[in-house]
Amino acid sequence: MILTFWDVVIFVGFLALVVGVSLYASRKEKTGGAAYFLAGRSLTWPLIGFSLIASNISTEHFVGMAGTGFGELGLAIASYEWIAAVALVVLAWWLLPRFLQAGIYTMPEYLEYRYDGTTRTIMSVFLMTLTVLALLVTVLYSGARGLDGVFGFSAMLAERFDMSPQAAMFWTTWAGAWLIGIIAAAYTVYGGLRAVVWSDLLQGAAMLIGGAIVLFLGLKLIGGGELTDFGVSGGSVFEGWSTFSEENADRLHVGRPLDDPHIPWIALFTGMLIPNLFYWGMNQFITQRALGARTLAEGQKGIFLACGFKLIMPFIIVVPGIIAFQLYGDVILERAGGDMARAGEMAYPHLIAQIMPPFLRGVMLAALAGAVMSTFNSGINSAATMYTVDIHNKFINPEASASGERNVFVGRTATAVIALVACVMAPLPGLFHGVFHYIQEVWGFISPGIVAVFFFGLIVPKAPVIAGKISLIIGPAIYAICRVPGWIMSAMGFGYGENGGVVRVVGDAPQAVEGFAALVFRFTQMPYLHHMFLTLVIVVIVMTILTARNPLSEPRTMPVSDVNVEPHPRQYLYGGLILAAVVALYIIFW
Repeated sequence: MILTFWDVVIFVGFLALVVGVSLYASRKEKTGGAAYFLAGRSLTWPLIGFSLIASNISTEHFVGMAGTGFGELGLAIASYEWIAAVALVVLAWWLLPRFLQAGIYTMPEYLEYRYDGTTRTIMSVFLMTLTVLALLVTVLYSGARGLDGVFGFSAMLAERFDMSPQAAMFWTTWAGAWLIGIIAAAYTVYGGLRAVVWSDLLQGAAMLIGGAIVLFLGLKLIGGGELTDFGVSGGSVFEGWSTFSEENADRLHVGRPLDDPHIPWIALFTGMLIPNLFYWGMNQFITQRALGARTLAEGQKGIFLACGFKLIMPFIIVVPGIIAFQLYGDVILERAGGDMARAGEMAYPHLIAQIMPPFLRGVMLAALAGAVMSTFNSGINSAATMYTVDIHNKFINPEASASGERNVFVGRTATAVIALVACVMAPLPGLFHGVFHYIQEVWGFISPGIVAVFFFGLIVPKAPVIAGKISLIIGPAIYAICRVPGWIMSAMGFGYGENGGVVRVVGDAPQAVEGFAALVFRFTQMPYLHHMFLTLVIVVIVMTILTARNPLSEPRTMPVSDVNVEPHPRQYLYGGLILAAVVALYIIFW
C-alpha cells in the first residue's frame, strides 16, 4: 500500500494533536506525587472510562485477538472481553471502594497495609518485570508489525536497499518500536497520568472509530459491495451480516468442547476469571486511572462506561478477523507459508490494506498508532509509579517521599529508562508462536498468586503475613511446573501423532512415547487456563493451612483517606445490567 500526501498529513497531524493536548492538560503537573502519579485524584468518569479501554486495547488485540478470530477459535476468543466486563463490575462494587478508602497510590502498597512491606516489594518486582516483558514489548512488537502489515514498510525498505525480506522485517519492527516508544514516552515523562488519560481519550476515540469503519466496510463488501480505487462501493451492511452469519456459523460460537485445547467451556467458570480479575482489579497498569478518580462514584461510572465498550469490542476486533478469513483466507495463508498463527497476525492488517479507501489510510494509521501509544504510555507510567513509590522511596531514598519535586524527578527518570528498556527488547515476542498467546502465557506466572493473596486477604481478615509472602512466591513456581516442561518437550520434538498418541520426532520418523514422559507431556499441554486455576487452588489451600496454624490475633487496620467514598446510588442497577448483557450475549452466541 502506497501512502499518499494526505495520509501522511493526517497521521502527523493526529500525533501532533495528541502530544499537544496531553502536554497542555498536564502543564501544571510539576510537583506532588498525587498530581503526577494520580492526576491529583481529580479524574472524571469519561476520562476514566476511555482511559481504561484505550490502555487495554492495543495492536496485540487488533493483530493478536483478530488473528485468533481468523483461526479456528473464531468468536470464542470474545470471552476475554465479556468476562472482563464481569471483572470490572467486581472492581466497581467491591475492590475500588476499599482501594480509594485506603488512599493508596499503587496496588502493591495495599498489600503492605494488609500483610507487610516484604509482600509489597515482591508484588512490585513481579508487576514491574511483567509489565515490561508481557506488556510493553508486546505492544511495541505488535504495533510495529501491525503498521508494517497495513502499509508495507518492510517491502519498501527491501526494495529501496536491496535487503532480504527477513532483514527488512527485523529493521522495520525495530525502527517502528523505537518511533512509537519515543513519541509516547515524550509526553508521558513530562505530564504523568494526566497526560496519559488525555491522550487515551483521543486515541481511544480514534481506535473505536477506526475499528468500526473496518467492520462497516467489511460487511458492505460481503453484502454485495465492490472494491474500487476509493474503497467499497455499494453493498448492504445488514445483508452482509446475514451472509456473514450464515457462512461462518461454525465460528460464531463461544462455547467450545470440553477437550478444546484453548478455551474449553468449563474454563469460562474457572480459569478465565483469574487473568481478568487480576488484570482489571489488581494490575497497576489498569487500576491506576481508577485510583485517580475524584470520588468513588466517578470511578464507578467510569468503570461501567468501560464495561459497555468491552461488550461491543469483539464485534469491532474479532469479527473483522473472521471476515478476513472469509474474504482472503487462502491468500493470507499463502503469504504466511501455511502457518495459521502467523497468518492470523497478518489478517487484520491485510483486511485494512484491501478495503480501506485512500483518504482513510492516514486515519487508520493514526488509529493503530494511537492504540499502541495509549497502551505503551499507560504501561511505562504505571511501572514508573511502582518503582518510585514501592522501591525508590522505600529502599533507596526514604526521604524522597516527603519531597514532591523529588518524587516527580524520580518518576520521570524511571519512565524514560523503562521506555528505553522496552524498546531494546521489542523483538522478543517474535520468538514465540503468536503475540496474544505470548502475552496470556506470560501473565499467567503471577496472576493466580496475586488474585489469591488479594481476595483471601479481603475475605479472611486473620490471614497471617506469612501466607501473603509464601503465596506470592509459590504461585509462579507452581505455574512454571505446569507450563515450562511442555515448552521444553515441544522444543525437543514431542507432539501428538495422527492417532492422538504422544510421539517424538527424531530425524524424519516420529517415535511413540509411553509412560511418565507421555503423562507429563499431556499434562503440560492442557489449556493454560486450567493451569491457572490449578495454581490458584493450590495457593488457596496453602493460605488456608497457614491461617489455620497461625492466624492473626487481630485483623490489620487499614488507613483511611479523605477521598469521598460515597458509592454511586445506581451502582447495582448499572452493574446488574452489565451482567445481564453478558449472560444474554453468551445465550445468543453459545
